[in-house]
Amino acid sequence: MPSSPSARGAAQSSGSSGSGGGVQSLERAFDLLERMADAGGEVGLSELAASSGLPLPTIHRLMRTLVACGYVRQQANRRYALGPRLIRLGESSARLLGTWARPHLARLVEETGETANMALLDGDEVVYVAQVPSKHSMRMFTEVGRRVLPHTTGVGKALLAGLEPAEVRALLRRTGMPAATERTITSPDAFLTALEEVRRQGYAVDDSEQEMGVRCLATPVPGAPTATAISVSGPAGRVTEAATATMVPVLRQVAADLSRTLAT
Repeated sequence: MPSSPSARGAAQSSGSSGSGGGVQSLERAFDLLERMADAGGEVGLSELAASSGLPLPTIHRLMRTLVACGYVRQQANRRYALGPRLIRLGESSARLLGTWARPHLARLVEETGETANMALLDGDEVVYVAQVPSKHSMRMFTEVGRRVLPHTTGVGKALLAGLEPAEVRALLRRTGMPAATERTITSPDAFLTALEEVRRQGYAVDDSEQEMGVRCLATPVPGAPTATAISVSGPAGRVTEAATATMVPVLRQVAADLSRTLAT
């Protein structure tokens, strides 16, 4: 949807050169979109002014442009929400992210023998965006696009370990903690303790917490543009404690290599 002449004029009027030779109005607009996402997708102008430090007239001008372009929507209560046009951008970006990750996941399968996955934190849920299956006849399948609650999975633990405890508690209150198996962690305190262990050892374990008999090892991708984790999963009889000692260094190295790929 092309922007209106008034919207384009608004962008141009605040379009002085920004940091690194960029256009300041674009830098500010994307910063506001990210702040809206961090706030749950809907905010008021005063909240944006407080968090960004920008003057209200500047924010109003930028938001008017984003509304005209369809990337932001003004609600009946005068607050602003992320617009539907962002969905297409996000879906395309997620597909590309999976494409870029696949060679790294293939290497993970080659070196560990188990199915490799990549997942993102999308709102309060974990969504799987890429997978390379194991070559074993008995292997784990997770459908790309599947959404799960983070407290039930290794990738969920790896993703939430980067958040403050108060943020984790708030998320768990919103989602609840239903048990997927008899081994699922269903207590916020126990889950926060598990996250402390993830931070301490640098990787997460799902020991039959999402599916009985399945064990998963996961680690975050450092410096990814959005919260991202990769994992290997397989039958508990193969992904043993002894196997963990050899798989985790590979998992960490692939995560570091993937991080460099996403940064270039």
